[in-house]
This record gives sequence, structure tokens and C-alpha cells, in this order.
Amino acid sequence: MKRALGGLALAALVAGALNCGRDVGPVAGNLQVRLTSPNSGADSAIVLTITGPAALTSATAGAGLRVFAQPLGTTTRFALTGRLTTNTTILTIGVVDVSRLGQYAATIQGVAQPNFQLRTGLAGYLLSVIR
Repeated sequence: MKRALGGLALAALVAGALNCGRDVGPVAGNLQVRLTSPNSGADSAIVLTITGPAALTSATAGAGLRVFAQPLGTTTRFALTGRLTTNTTILTIGVVDVSRLGQYAATIQGVAQPNFQLRTGLAGYLLSVIR
């Protein structure tokens, strides 16, 4: 009987060790929205939409930018103002599960120059959502 209980305890210990470090559920965290622009430093505002599988939990503007947002949801529109430079994080969003990164998308609705004129073409502009 002792041998059977000892074997059972050893099996439970091994099973626990094998599962150690594995995510057992959603892991909340932040994702970054990065801008690639053909006019780095020459734009002063952007309107974008973030869509995802669950409502965003927070939104913070990148360094030197100011953010305006609708109530956070599964689809949220943002306006960011300030000097927009390429390959920088313009927005950090809080999500309920960072492992669902691939299900979040960012799209650009418009970009404005410092004189408040909208850019007519958005070729070369790209938003990426990364961890």
C-alpha cells in the first residue's frame, strides 16, 4: 500500500512539474501600436481604429503625443496629436489576453499635416500591433 501511495505521489509531482510555467488562462498585458510613415516627423495627427476579440482595458499615447478616444470596446477609434515619427510606438493598449495578439488590428482613417490638411493618399503608412 505504501508503495502504491508513493508511486501516486511521484506521478502527481512529475505531472505538476511538467505543467509548471504553462499558461493556464488569459494573461492580461499591453500591446504596442507602431507607425511606419513615409513622412516621418512631417505629420501632426492621425485617426485610427483598433479592433480585437475583447474590449481594450486601457490606452496610453506614445511619448510626446496626446490621445483622444471613444469609450474602449472591441472596436475603438482614436485620434492622436503631436509629431508623428516612423518606427515608434504611438499607442499602448491594454488587453485581457496578450496571447491573442494576432486577433488585434489597427487601421488608419486619416493623417493630417501640421497645417491641418489631410493627406490625400496613405500609401506607405502602416500600423503594426506588436507585443
